[in-house]
Amino acid sequence: MSKVMEEEFKRWTAKRKAALVMEIIQGKTTVAEASRSFDIPPSEIEEWVDEGRKGMENALRAKPL
Repeated sequence: MSKVMEEEFKRWTAKRKAALVMEIIQGKTTVAEASRSFDIPPSEIEEWVDEGRKGMENALRAKPL
């Protein structure tokens, strides 16, 4: 994981969630590794990944919703 992701987070802001989601999408870490590292349920991280993909798809539409 990147140095940014190794920090202890007291609060998961949208920016921090996005950084973690990008690391997962890029294959730099996995949901399981992130879950263990940050003591967050895998289902919660998977939800962030799903929401990130949906947001990215919407942003790339010719006419975003």
